[in-house]
Amino acid sequence: MKIAVGSKNAAKIKAVEMVLGDSGYKNELISLNAPSNVSGMPFSDEETMKGAMNRAEFCLNHGEAHVAIGLEGGVTETQYGLFLINYGALAEKGKETIVTGGARIKLPEEIAELLRAGEELGPVMEEYSKKKNVRSREGAIGIFTHGMVNRDEMFMHIVKLLVGQREWGRK
Repeated sequence: MKIAVGSKNAAKIKAVEMVLGDSGYKNELISLNAPSNVSGMPFSDEETMKGAMNRAEFCLNHGEAHVAIGLEGGVTETQYGLFLINYGALAEKGKETIVTGGARIKLPEEIAELLRAGEELGPVMEEYSKKKNVRSREGAIGIFTHGMVNRDEMFMHIVKLLVGQREWGRK
């Protein structure tokens, strides 16, 4: 079975590879540069969710995959501050797209202010941490949890939720 992931981001690809391997899937994983068709810094649950769905559905419609997974990170404003969020979607021909959300972590106000001013999280985190390619490695969640949870682990949780729901729905 061919499974597509709608990203060239190393952390997202690793998350899908790890979960599919652990789930016993014999598959050919395809990585596509799928557009999210949302802003570069999704700024709500709805926009982040839509980005994940758009990535998954693009892969299903523009490739040879039987199943497609889209992953999207974003932020959402709450009365308690700006939170880092993430969503995933699993699309399969002839079936309703499955969507799920994952971990949330409150961002420090100095980071939140930059994002509210229109900057994107990836470059902000590189400047803040003095590290390169943070979005493909530990991610903001890795920086702010002192490596206790990294970006690939955060997305692995999402992929497990997606694959688990797909399997449950097949019974």
